[in-house]
Amino acid sequence: MSKEIVVSGIRSTGNLHLGNYFGAVKNFLKMQHEYNCFFFIADYHSLTTHPTPADLHSNVKQVLVEYLACGLDPEVSTLYVQSDLPEIAELYLLLNMNVYVGELERCTSFKEKIRKQPDNVNAGLLTYPSLMAADILIHRALKVPVGKDQEQHLEMARQFGNRFNRLYNTELFPEPYAFNYGTQLVKIPGLDGSGKMGKSEGEGNAIFLADTPEAIRKKVMRAVTDSGPTQENQEKPEVIKNIFQLMSVVSSEDTVKFFDDAYNTMTIRYGDMKKQLAEDMIKFTAPLREKIEAIKSDEEFVSKIARRGAEKARESASATVNAARKAIGIRHF
Repeated sequence: MSKEIVVSGIRSTGNLHLGNYFGAVKNFLKMQHEYNCFFFIADYHSLTTHPTPADLHSNVKQVLVEYLACGLDPEVSTLYVQSDLPEIAELYLLLNMNVYVGELERCTSFKEKIRKQPDNVNAGLLTYPSLMAADILIHRALKVPVGKDQEQHLEMARQFGNRFNRLYNTELFPEPYAFNYGTQLVKIPGLDGSGKMGKSEGEGNAIFLADTPEAIRKKVMRAVTDSGPTQENQEKPEVIKNIFQLMSVVSSEDTVKFFDDAYNTMTIRYGDMKKQLAEDMIKFTAPLREKIEAIKSDEEFVSKIARRGAEKARESASATVNAARKAIGIRHF
């Protein structure tokens, strides 16, 4: 019995940080051994908000390298760059012929984006759900790991696939649905004291897997704290909970207990705690950082992985596009 197909996109901008590592990456590493997984670096999607990137190719290469360093295995999953599959662009066009402007304009993310970038309301931004649908439907995926912010897009992918099936009297596209392992992901807070770790909150908010020891120490020592507890065993404020949460994922239980006891007895020194946290983060990320540097320096290996991924993905994509063409009535003379 063949494995169920899973498709998931990977952002093409920015390095991976600890929040990514304990979130999407950990899930991907489990999925690749249990499902027929297609993971793609979404460089087309990035153009909807950054149409003139300084060096898109280098960004894509860095993301590819970092996922390989984390353990994504191109031998058991299919890892490719979105723009290496011309079939995605063709299916995107075919789907758009039966996607209506009104439904795209009602998309929540589109409304948010036009508020944020009123001078760049481009057609790609409007048809983002169609491109995401093409990414999913091109492999006829059943499962798609998405967060809450992408659930509306996934619903639209189902809608577009069902509409295609209905209009052309076919059963080409199955209904994809949101998927996770049903477990609570580890929350990795940012260093700024609010919200989750992420590049969008500023470079200093995140610890990247490729950060040097010097960069990690500098960032951690600037992490937001308060003036300290005023009574024993008091409830920790959110900014301090964040520091302890970060420590809990990279430090030993004894280390966490030492500083927790110090907090409860009002003897904690945040400077010492941050110094320890920084060293533990450096120790945790060191093997990943070394793998990133080793893989990145091997240009031939990285190119080979990208080409092989594109070849594997195109086998599936070509079959889907050919079937879609046939259903519509497009024939070669």
